[in-house]
Amino acid sequence: MPYLTAPTDARRTAGGEPLGFGVPGYAHPLLAPAEWAELARPGTPLHWAVLNIADGPGSRPDPHCLEAAGRLRNARERALHGGSPDDTVRASGGRLLGHLDLAWGERPFEELIADARSFIDWYRIGGFYLARCPAERAGLPAVRSLTGTLHALLAESDSADDGGRLVLGHGTHPYPGYAEAADQLVTFQGPWTDYRWSQVAEWTADYPPERFAHFVHGVPRTHLEEAMRIARWQGAGTIFFTDRDDRSGQSDPFAALPRYWDEIVSRVGPGISE
Repeated sequence: MPYLTAPTDARRTAGGEPLGFGVPGYAHPLLAPAEWAELARPGTPLHWAVLNIADGPGSRPDPHCLEAAGRLRNARERALHGGSPDDTVRASGGRLLGHLDLAWGERPFEELIADARSFIDWYRIGGFYLARCPAERAGLPAVRSLTGTLHALLAESDSADDGGRLVLGHGTHPYPGYAEAADQLVTFQGPWTDYRWSQVAEWTADYPPERFAHFVHGVPRTHLEEAMRIARWQGAGTIFFTDRDDRSGQSDPFAALPRYWDEIVSRVGPGISE
């Protein structure tokens, strides 16, 4: 199968490197209270979750989002700073990221920075998810300028420990230089029918698994193990798999919990990783 043709170094997670979840963006907490509650549940191996009110921070602080953000931030604090031994949100994760829509490089820099400041001021986020990020070489200088400014904003705030986290939402393998512009790249986002035959870019073998994320919808319960095996072989350290799809009028398959959430949590396993 194509995912088995990856270079030897790219198969570095096949020996049991722990996976964790990245959540591209649940529905509004008022519409998806169970989803947001699960993120702060002890034992959930969460790396990060994206807060998206209206393709950004919205026009004013939202009380429901403030509450959800506070719960997730408190769960992370307990895990990092001596909370209950049962509270095993991963020490490397549990961050809340603000959603910035780059529109494939079409949005003005000033608009993006204004949205970023609102996210920091209102929700004390711990980083940013740069959705619809360009993947071509020509877009790299502008993305580097943006991520440099975002890192500086996060460093000035009191909400982002370790300088915060930046994730580039390409959804495909970008030009390799993007790997130096952020902390993590989403190198696959799409349906299971494509993922099961996907191939990893050879240049990714130069980086550890925590640098890459895969988001796959339409994964049947019976293929969960195969999907996780693909992620490990392709060197992805962060995943979100769901059986929901973009058919039947459902515009965003990642907006709700997969129906097998408890099973996939148990398969990934809890624990704190430094």
